[in-house]
Amino acid sequence: MLLRILSAVGIGAFAGVLAGLFGLGGGVVIVPALTMLLGMPTTRAVGTSLAALLLPVGALAVVRYAKAGEVDFKIATVVAVALAIAAPLGASLALGVGERWLTRIFGVLLVVLGIRFLATA
Repeated sequence: MLLRILSAVGIGAFAGVLAGLFGLGGGVVIVPALTMLLGMPTTRAVGTSLAALLLPVGALAVVRYAKAGEVDFKIATVVAVALAIAAPLGASLALGVGERWLTRIFGVLLVVLGIRFLATA
């Protein structure tokens, strides 16, 4: 149990650093880490990641970016509203496609995003 808790602390810390650096951490970091390190099924990892992110985990990073003039709060608000509306649909889809397909779709998404970022760097 202690190893599981320490792993969760490491996952959170790593995701927090990446959230501050790149604005990511939730699905891209936490979900794969929970599945690979803690052996969680993908659907449980997604739910756990969302539960962790409900807290104002990025608030301090946002303050730093805002002080530097690097936050567009109008766009952030629009994205947040759209996210709040669409997230329940995504949850329904994730629970409906099944564990195996969800994991495959997520893997393809990560590869495509990785290739896209490398191609434009």
